[in-house]
Amino acid sequence: MSEPHVTLDPRSLNPVEEKLRGPLEDQLSSALQAATVKIRQRYAGESVDQVTSMLLEQAKEGLHPDIAAGFHPDHMQLRHVAEEIVSHAR
Repeated sequence: MSEPHVTLDPRSLNPVEEKLRGPLEDQLSSALQAATVKIRQRYAGESVDQVTSMLLEQAKEGLHPDIAAGFHPDHMQLRHVAEEIVSHAR
């Protein structure tokens, strides 16, 4: 299973976010990777939809509240990570 990585769309960023893009992508990726490890370790047969929600919730818990509030990853990409967790657990 590859490590998930967050890439921000530069067209959707304001000038301040664009200046901080690299460190912000690193922080978001790190939070998502940590969430993936935690969810994988405690996976107990939940559905892909449940794991997708758990990943987002866990990732947001690892972020500053202001950053978490603006973190809206692509649902299909997050679901893909959840599908990998579920399929590797079987």
